[in-house]
Amino acid sequence: MTESTRVGGSTLNSTAAAANAGAGAVTVPAPAASRTTAHRSAAPRSTAHRTAAHRTATRAWRGFRPGGPATPVPRWAELAAKAAVWTTVPSGLWRIAFGLGIPVGFSGEFAETAARHNPGWGTVYVLVLSALAETLAFLTVGLVRPWGEVVPRWIPLIGGRAVHPLAAIVPAALGSAILTALGTAALFGGWSSSMSLPESPHGMAGLVMTLCYLPLVAWGPLVALVTVVYARRTLGRR
Repeated sequence: MTESTRVGGSTLNSTAAAANAGAGAVTVPAPAASRTTAHRSAAPRSTAHRTAAHRTATRAWRGFRPGGPATPVPRWAELAAKAAVWTTVPSGLWRIAFGLGIPVGFSGEFAETAARHNPGWGTVYVLVLSALAETLAFLTVGLVRPWGEVVPRWIPLIGGRAVHPLAAIVPAALGSAILTALGTAALFGGWSSSMSLPESPHGMAGLVMTLCYLPLVAWGPLVALVTVVYARRTLGRR
């Protein structure tokens, strides 16, 4: 009897152990909240990468970058970028006045031709030209701002992506070279030759036109200076 009880007890204990093991092997389904969290954590990596790139560029512009020395934008470079924007404003206002038909000093056949188109298609032309010049000048500011290193997020398709330094340096360098060459040519003979024509503005009208276009001479050199600073800041981080 005792032997049987022991055997039975052993059997019962083995059965209970097996039951407990089986119960422990049961997989409990994950709660709905856990599955939702896991799904949200599987967001596209591209978004995270764009956010990280934007954060890194912003930190670098503010004066530090992870794992490297600080590279703040010099104050004089910011002033130079802003000055580059203003160099196109006086000539743009002068062209708009000319396009609206306001007399600016031209005479002869040129004045008669301008009167037939201003206001009119000539107005559209000078407005587009002035807006284009101001837009190109404003891009200089991007060389000293975070959006010159990371594309603003509101721009479709490429928003949030890092700007390759050469994609900004090469156009800026070429533009500054062309502008500097044109400004130098105008400063040393080209402008005075054009203003000496009989139909060109003379007297006070000629002086006003000259003063409005004179700031453009500084446009190219200013862009060149800011481009050098941008290149040193961005290429040094790669």
